Amino acid sequence: MNATGNTILITGGSSGIGLEMARQLLARRNTVIITGRDAARLASAQEALPGVHCFQSDVTDPEAIVALHASVIAAFPALNVLINNAGVMRKIDLQDPANDVSTIGKEIETNLLGPVRMVQQYLPHLLAQKRATIVNVSSGLAFVPMAVSPVYCATKAALHSYSQSLRLQLAGTSVEVVEVAPPLTETPLGDAFTKEDTAGVKSMDVAELARHAIEGCVRGTKEVKPGLSRALYLLGRVAPSFGAKQLGKSVAAMRRG
Repeated sequence: MNATGNTILITGGSSGIGLEMARQLLARRNTVIITGRDAARLASAQEALPGVHCFQSDVTDPEAIVALHASVIAAFPALNVLINNAGVMRKIDLQDPANDVSTIGKEIETNLLGPVRMVQQYLPHLLAQKRATIVNVSSGLAFVPMAVSPVYCATKAALHSYSQSLRLQLAGTSVEVVEVAPPLTETPLGDAFTKEDTAGVKSMDVAELARHAIEGCVRGTKEVKPGLSRALYLLGRVAPSFGAKQLGKSVAAMRRG
């Protein structure tokens, strides 16, 4: 990905990592488009970043993805970077009888099917560009799961696998695939989790995370693993059971209440 002069679409760009990436990419003289479900958050993002372009859309809705594509490509035919960042993360006790089968897959719809559908919809356009980039934002928890957030971790592991397959299928084309796997980061996504849940790990500053992510994309790094994500990746390869057990210690505390 070039450092400047791109036309970039970021899903989930109205807060957290997506908003900070939008801020830094704008500063590098790129055209930046963000999406989100919440109109009020998009308005706040527009106020904070006057140069950003906002579209209200929901990545869990296939019809909304098709409509977004039509609107974005019509207004920004030079689009050459897609950043799949939208995500949700919940603490779930799988033994809780209150769990509802209609909502248990909420993270799957947003974190996995959202990126898969976005790529499918935008890929023909991206393949027609001289140079294009797809960025999938996964997580360090793709490599070692945190048991109190089982569905989230499963979606990020699946997105990691999907990104590897996508990269192989697009080898030799004009489209490169970058996976960004953030560690615990200071964003609203982690507000529901305690220090015990996260084993007391200090969160990475969101501006630092975004800087690592963008610099990795510019370098053409296939998998960007800032901070603790690198350690989780290595732990997942060398001692996966030990790693999962360490990050699973907070299950007992969750059950206590």
